Amino acid sequence: MAIRKIQTGSAPCLYKKAKPVTAFDGKLHSLLDDMAETMYDADGVGLAAPQVGILRRVIVIDCTEDRNGLIEAVNPEIIETSGEQGGYEGCLSFPDEQGYVIRPNVAVMRAFDRNGNEFEIRGEGLLARAMLHECDHLDGKVYKRLVIPAPEEDKAE
Repeated sequence: MAIRKIQTGSAPCLYKKAKPVTAFDGKLHSLLDDMAETMYDADGVGLAAPQVGILRRVIVIDCTEDRNGLIEAVNPEIIETSGEQGGYEGCLSFPDEQGYVIRPNVAVMRAFDRNGNEFEIRGEGLLARAMLHECDHLDGKVYKRLVIPAPEEDKAE
């Protein structure tokens, strides 16, 4: 495993659509391992392959406090959303920045694991936010395009 360089700011790979993964092999496994190590090292809750310069549809997420809930998703797609949540969001590709973003409060994601087995996961709150944020990266979208002024009640937090 290795810590990879996180691409930041205006790096072109952050604004390009990632390609689907077709081979569930050792190369993919190494990428997933490196992405998890990179995410944990940077103290993030999610990371998408384009953030480490790889234009493939791969994400890792861990929103748990004990950092023991790693989700690896290959070719993920959001298949259902509901509700609404607003909150401050940041991104490892835009260090020391954050903005207020409104997203669905619940999201259901369909994806494949590292071995090509399909699964679905339902996320609520922070997990839904992370799934949506990381899937946006796979389409070349960054959270900063969604930022709006925070409501007064949220500015005091």
